[in-house]
Amino acid sequence: MRIPCLFKREAASASTTAWLATCLLLALLGGCGKQAEAPAAAKASPAQASGWPRSIMTAKGEVVIDRPPQRIVSTSVTLTGTLLTINAPIVASGATQGGTAITDEQGFFTQWSDVAKARKLQPLYRGEPNAEAIIAANPDLIIVAGTGGDSALKLYEQLNLVAPTLVVNYDDKSWQELATLFGRATGHEADAAAAIQRFDSLAAATRASLVLPPQPTTALVYYEDDSGANVWTGASAQGKLLTDLGFQLAAVPDSVKGDKSMGIRKDIIQLSGEKFADGLQGQTLLLFSGNAQTAAQVKRNRFLAGSPAIKAGHVYPMGLDTFRLDYYSATQLLRHMQTLFHGSQAAASEQGKAATKPASRG
Repeated sequence: MRIPCLFKREAASASTTAWLATCLLLALLGGCGKQAEAPAAAKASPAQASGWPRSIMTAKGEVVIDRPPQRIVSTSVTLTGTLLTINAPIVASGATQGGTAITDEQGFFTQWSDVAKARKLQPLYRGEPNAEAIIAANPDLIIVAGTGGDSALKLYEQLNLVAPTLVVNYDDKSWQELATLFGRATGHEADAAAAIQRFDSLAAATRASLVLPPQPTTALVYYEDDSGANVWTGASAQGKLLTDLGFQLAAVPDSVKGDKSMGIRKDIIQLSGEKFADGLQGQTLLLFSGNAQTAAQVKRNRFLAGSPAIKAGHVYPMGLDTFRLDYYSATQLLRHMQTLFHGSQAAASEQGKAATKPASRG
């Protein structure tokens, strides 16, 4: 490290040793430039040190990031998993209710809870976004979800005065798309690409091993009170993954879509009321954010007794941690599917023959 000395060379008439000792003392006392920034800069890889500033287009317009961030704060617990995936320097995150079937005691999702603890990620708040807590974390980059229940969009104007603030919609993006975006915003493109490659390899192996249940498929999150469900669309992370694995998503008739299904979110279609059953057109039902108890509850719902999937017994729980798919939960989902839909080569051949027939859409 080059230490700029404040003394002229001719003034150092003592010994060279004394001159060096004086400069060293000044450096230790912080008198020779911004030495406190050196450790953070040293952490940046050669790839991270170049190509800055960067412009990122967001839902709120263009955001300029001057240098690789070192203290990222996520206000969205949904997006936090992807930031952890690419090894972004995230120091704190919004959380949700703790100690549930899908969260740890801090309110972080169980699929990446161990990673969060290992990296000493701090919870900012639970539920309602808290601007004071976010600012107190001293962020140099803030991530805000533009949609969903963990959105802090109402605080955008305030937070954007503190640090560059990225508003990201996750209702129309896979975690891979989010990882690519965050990789560019943080200088961790290589980490994002590596995670995507690992997942793609597992997904390809999974698809090759699957014997699909009857198609098309309705993928949904069932309401606990039996009143309806959210059906995943092809724009959702769940829908995109299923399509990549060879599943065919069943269409939902326009006549049964709820008033809130269109124009607000692209990833779900809300079904409820007397036409709820008419929206479940799939020959197979995949219950996201569901377990064996959820599947039993769906089968007991007398209003769904006419569903083709229920009549044939093709109802499968995908796991409680699949409500929001990040790298961690999506990886676990692939492994679950390998167990659930694995079959012999003979069975796969028969499945291939069935796939050549026109699929019924009800």
